[in-house]
Amino acid sequence: MAGLYALVVVRSCLSCRALPARSTARRAGVVAVAAVVLAGCGQSSTSSQSSSTPAATSSTTATTSAAGPPPKPSPQLAAAERPRRDGFPAAGGRTPRQLASLARSSVTLGAATGTFTPGAGRYAFGLTTTSGRFLYEPTALYLASTPDSPASGPYLAPADPMGVAPQYRSAQNAGPGGIEAIYHATLPLPRAGTYALLALTRTPTGLVGAPGEVAVAASSPIPGVGQRPPAIDTDTAASVHGDTALLTTRQPPEHMASASLDQVLGRRPVALLFSTPQLCTSRVCGPVTDVTVSLQKQFPAVTFIHQEVYVDNDPEKGLRPQLQAFHLRTEPWLFAINRRGVIVARLEGAFGVNELRSALRAAER
Repeated sequence: MAGLYALVVVRSCLSCRALPARSTARRAGVVAVAAVVLAGCGQSSTSSQSSSTPAATSSTTATTSAAGPPPKPSPQLAAAERPRRDGFPAAGGRTPRQLASLARSSVTLGAATGTFTPGAGRYAFGLTTTSGRFLYEPTALYLASTPDSPASGPYLAPADPMGVAPQYRSAQNAGPGGIEAIYHATLPLPRAGTYALLALTRTPTGLVGAPGEVAVAASSPIPGVGQRPPAIDTDTAASVHGDTALLTTRQPPEHMASASLDQVLGRRPVALLFSTPQLCTSRVCGPVTDVTVSLQKQFPAVTFIHQEVYVDNDPEKGLRPQLQAFHLRTEPWLFAINRRGVIVARLEGAFGVNELRSALRAAER
């Protein structure tokens, strides 16, 4: 496995900010469906797709009815949710390249996050095999300045389930064969620059590896944890004159538009979700919106707000002003805001039930 970085690191970069999903997959050289699903943050540029582009609809069409039985979780998922530090080699001064040599084979890492600034960074990702099958096993990450610099880690990366009960599944949520969980870890990113990343996954037959990169910018205009978001007006039933089709592309429509953000900001805890279940260029918006809907009744003190992405739900018309106010160019994003009007959690791209529940609890405090 000495050549793991040379063979795989280029194809593990699934940035969704610079290129449309199709171009990204072509440049990355990975299985197309893996690139679309694992990119997590679909391209929101009006140049990336139009309402007539097949990717705008076919990639988000469900393979089963929302009324059907829920997909059966992979038997390995339970173990992937609870990785143990003693299950992975200590960095011990070794480099990512040297640690990669412990892996018996390689898998593909697809990043679901792409916005990083110095500090503790949330890194979410998926893993797929060479056949495009999602891999769910105990996983940890290692981080270094370069592939040949001493690494830190392991940083445990539990898998967070994205499955919901049938009553919460939308027509845009993939059925069997879709993504069941997303891995996530908190990484120390002390300064701007590009870091080398290595994921090691413990399978019944030994370790498998997947290298990647984390690009950290000096700053970002997107509101972060500890900051106050802009007090914007978000769409409500009143603002769209009762036209539910303008309010949400989810089928069936969810009920997360009872109040505008500027009406509740600084008064109540808020979960603000930017997503477009039907027009998302990945398959992530449907599942994360369903995850959010599934927890809504458990947090009655929180005001849930879902904001669609495109003007009139037409990609040709560009981004809605609410996304522009937050400086967002991708979707989905979720901001958990406490009653003092301060962001306490920011989830970019894909997220699961556990991360969202923690974010909502933080907003309630």
